[in-house]
Amino acid sequence: MCPRRQVPSPVSSASAPSPAARLRGLKPDWLTDPKVWRTEVLAGLVVALALIPEAISFSIIAGVDPVLGLVASFTMAVVISVVGGRRAMISAATGAVALVIAPLNREHGLGHLIAAVILAGVFQVVLGVLGVAKLMRFVPRSVMVGFVNSLAILIFMAQVPEMRNVPWAVYPLIIGGLALMVFFPKVTTVIPAPLVSILVLTVITLAAGIAVPTVGDKGALPSALPVPGLPDVPFTLATLTTIAPYALAMALVGLMESLMTAKLVDDITDTRSNKTRESVGQGIANIVTGFFGGMGGCAMIGQTMINVKVSGARTRLSTFLAGAFLMVLCVVFGPVVSDIPMAALVAVMVMVSFATFDWHSLAPGTLRRMPAGEIAVMLVTVACVVTTHNLAVGVVVGSVTAMVIFARRVAHLAAVTRVTDPDGAAVYRVTGELFFASSNDLVGRFHYATDPDRIVIDLSAAHIWDASSVAALDAIEDRYAQRGKTVGITGLNHASAHLHGRLSGELTGGH
Repeated sequence: MCPRRQVPSPVSSASAPSPAARLRGLKPDWLTDPKVWRTEVLAGLVVALALIPEAISFSIIAGVDPVLGLVASFTMAVVISVVGGRRAMISAATGAVALVIAPLNREHGLGHLIAAVILAGVFQVVLGVLGVAKLMRFVPRSVMVGFVNSLAILIFMAQVPEMRNVPWAVYPLIIGGLALMVFFPKVTTVIPAPLVSILVLTVITLAAGIAVPTVGDKGALPSALPVPGLPDVPFTLATLTTIAPYALAMALVGLMESLMTAKLVDDITDTRSNKTRESVGQGIANIVTGFFGGMGGCAMIGQTMINVKVSGARTRLSTFLAGAFLMVLCVVFGPVVSDIPMAALVAVMVMVSFATFDWHSLAPGTLRRMPAGEIAVMLVTVACVVTTHNLAVGVVVGSVTAMVIFARRVAHLAAVTRVTDPDGAAVYRVTGELFFASSNDLVGRFHYATDPDRIVIDLSAAHIWDASSVAALDAIEDRYAQRGKTVGITGLNHASAHLHGRLSGELTGGH
């Protein structure tokens, strides 16, 4: 009797995912989870409200009409939400970009500024394709901590002018706004506390007729959607040479701030982002912004912290809605938005600054355990940023300082010991990393006059990293050769032997 053939049973409907379930797996979280959708929408609204006075202020710094800053914030946020590499990060008009392009606008006019924004976007796309984002791996943690702390200080300092020479009612409003943001989350987290604070303070000032500075005092809001167009400049080589230096500076500053902000959001959310895509995305966003007549921008750190850390947003929807709500609020609800008291937005930004600061980095226990060089790098970064009001300058100077300290530390690890082998030859054993900092004093570690006729330099416990080390070894051989003595170099690993063989004798004219 033949055994009965086993026929695979069909998968039951209970175990197989339905087409609807498979489709849900392909959709973003905000389409399938109402809680996520609510969080993203409310976060976008809070950020849009906070963007308005900032964009107007940065427009004033750049010397342009406030509408240009608001247009830039709208187009940057909407475009980067699609093409950017870091979800939930906010890009808009920023102070760093305004400082770079202000002289160009002052000396050559608005047309050249718009053209520079477009060219800066092109530069950013090219730099992104070339892999400039990979340089972020060379930013040490101490620089990152200094970056975060200086950012918090700058956010707070930017609010100080809003608290000077103002009616006395501003101060209780700020205190009340801070209290709401501290205690309201204990009641519910369904609605972001900053949004509640803005709404409550606005209602109080309007209902009580309290005369305090408002968003409308900062400048006029746009009354229509922007339309694309070309910059009003002659398309000549002279124009290109005029705008190119400013465009390159804007591209570098914008990428630096954007990549540092992306790294910060990575740490906060415990996720990774595509920095190359972010670099290219920033460029595309600036190109689009330029054609719409905006002043350009980059990642906006304060508003990103509102979106990610305060409001809990995690998707591209919040970024898109921040830009969309911004334009809707300006064009449709301009009169209402103009009545929002600046005290409400100041309270939000003060809370952001306190939440952003890394208080653990200043704890006595942390300072006792941290190497002095790491603390110095953090302080240098903070000092440079606070002095120049430019985060990119602080990051560059802090990173260079960290590299110098590291080079000095590693240089001291290179050691030379001398022994005499049974054949009477002097054997110098070199240990450690040989590079420009450690090899400079290598030449002085040998006894040229008293050594025997044969010298062996044992590099089995060392590694040659650069041409400076090869030149130092050549100089040592030259000094012995002048005394009629021979030198043999042994123990080179493969990489060191390859570098030494390629450069030896080519750096000092032979020996």
